[in-house]
Amino acid sequence: MSGRWISGFLDAIAAERGAAANTLAAYQRDLDHARHWLAGRDRDFSDAQRADLEAYLIQCDAEGLSKATRARRLSAIKQLYRFAFEEGLRTDNPAVQIAGPGRDKRLPKTLSEEEVDRLLAAGAAHGRSPADRMRNACLMQLLYATGMRVTELVSLPVAAARGDPRMLLIRGKGGKERMVPLSPPARTALADWLGHLDAAAEAHRAEGRPASPFLFPSRGKAGHLTRHAFYLLIKEFAVRAGVSPEKVTPHTLRHAFATHLLANGADLRAIQTLLGHADVATTEIYTHVLDARLRELVLDHHPLARDTD
Repeated sequence: MSGRWISGFLDAIAAERGAAANTLAAYQRDLDHARHWLAGRDRDFSDAQRADLEAYLIQCDAEGLSKATRARRLSAIKQLYRFAFEEGLRTDNPAVQIAGPGRDKRLPKTLSEEEVDRLLAAGAAHGRSPADRMRNACLMQLLYATGMRVTELVSLPVAAARGDPRMLLIRGKGGKERMVPLSPPARTALADWLGHLDAAAEAHRAEGRPASPFLFPSRGKAGHLTRHAFYLLIKEFAVRAGVSPEKVTPHTLRHAFATHLLANGADLRAIQTLLGHADVATTEIYTHVLDARLRELVLDHHPLARDTD
């Protein structure tokens, strides 16, 4: 029965919220984990009580799972029971009063402007062919110029880059669209890459093959560069740039985009719009990142902060 509940819940949030495939997969993993644990106690989501769910969360804690992971799993369970209650599958909600563990308050990692410059240069120089290097330069310039999420970047349709060369159309979470301005280097890299794609599309048509609809096409099942492939690429760029690979992920570039904008005087509401955050409270984390970075700079470089003999 639990399996049918989960399938129905996932179908509902896909239809009502436009939840992305990655989001649906994460809910599936978390709910399946809880379902299997309950089954080991001869329980099911249909008959589990609050004590059962609390015991499950205690077990997650005992396994050493982080607060963020436990909070995410509880959130998935609560949303499933809300769905079940609204659909009449249960007359009560055993999860409604369970308090979450909260989250560890860790600031996102970011990069200095000098480190980003080195990464951009490394991307443009990395690749076995001129086409690879052109694509890599475009990927990195677009990522840093827009602060896109990695899924938004790799799945960009070619059509999103047509029209006004100063702007890029991005489809974000829930299918919401936003227009983001491009920096001059990003415009140049994009124009170069589009020129290559247009030439390739012409060659494909001459051979009777359709052109890919994606800006970063791939022969894989998805039809475009995958998140995992780009994650591995950006680690290679980091090694080439002399930046610690541990510090560099696609999301780190998103953090750098926001932090550098804020440091240079951008309005927090404008950054919220560019990042596609639904709530400005999510964007406010970057004020704390900037404060921490400024304190670090003072401690590292101010003469009065240095130890004296």
